[in-house]
Amino acid sequence: MDQLEQLKQMTTVVVDTGDIDAIQKFKPTDATTNPSLLLAAMQKPQYKHLVDEAVHYGNLKATSASEKFGLMIDRLCVNFGEEILKIIPGRISTEVDPKLSFDTAGSIAKARSLLQLYKDKGIPQERILIKLASTWEGAEAAKVLEKEGIHCNMTLLFSLPQAILCAEAKATLISPFVGRILDWHKKNDPKATYAPDDDPGVRSVASIYHYFKKFDYKTQIMGASFRNIDEILGLAGCDLLTIAPQLLEELHTATAPIKRRLSVDDAKDSSLEKITLDEKSFRFELNENAMATEKLSEGIRKFAEDTAKLQKALTLI
Repeated sequence: MDQLEQLKQMTTVVVDTGDIDAIQKFKPTDATTNPSLLLAAMQKPQYKHLVDEAVHYGNLKATSASEKFGLMIDRLCVNFGEEILKIIPGRISTEVDPKLSFDTAGSIAKARSLLQLYKDKGIPQERILIKLASTWEGAEAAKVLEKEGIHCNMTLLFSLPQAILCAEAKATLISPFVGRILDWHKKNDPKATYAPDDDPGVRSVASIYHYFKKFDYKTQIMGASFRNIDEILGLAGCDLLTIAPQLLEELHTATAPIKRRLSVDDAKDSSLEKITLDEKSFRFELNENAMATEKLSEGIRKFAEDTAKLQKALTLI
């Protein structure tokens, strides 16, 4: 049994891509997309029909130029999501505009409109996860949306306070990042080396897992943003792991035995204490974590930049 099959016995495997061909190959349960992944996918000729339909939809429905490109991008996200859902048995995560990361009302409105686009295609609500940034405002939006039965996946998450905030909002899923945390530590200390068990991104997600299971949070944990398969195997047993196609391929071709690294029993035996956060304490704790503050800000900027590139690409069609 290859390592991918072994991992699937412990963890729900999710593919992190907009490439439909890769999803067909690796047969994950769920899939995730974001502006960067869609930007890459739309360059491939086999997906031209999805892009063309989104452009047609925006031109047909919009009442202004500014509305037109927003509709095109939303429709493009949903078109890819629809195709992916034809292949996988589970859920697709679709991201709101990153420019809404600090806009609670705007995030709620965008989530509802994305969901309506899926409903118009006959796709049931339970198969959609709306991705929101793990900001105070994003968590407040998730709180409202989850009460409406709209399930949320909290992304750009780099710290325990962000995770707790999202769990208290009763978000369905959080996506704590691994590789980007390692990137930050390497950049700030280029001479440092990290054994697999000492990888700061792996340790961050493990600490979140232990906290959630210790205190019986229902929010699921999906490790994301991996740089190598050691990081993935270091989190075997996590609720879900979302993995890029090239790393899925490495797992598929490796056959060494793997072992569960995270378990509910270990979490229950830990001596962790409950943490209470209000808006002031959350903002302070996040500010105290230079890595989380910088990577959250950088991630929002990067996704916003790629969303702008998506819009520019659509103007040329």
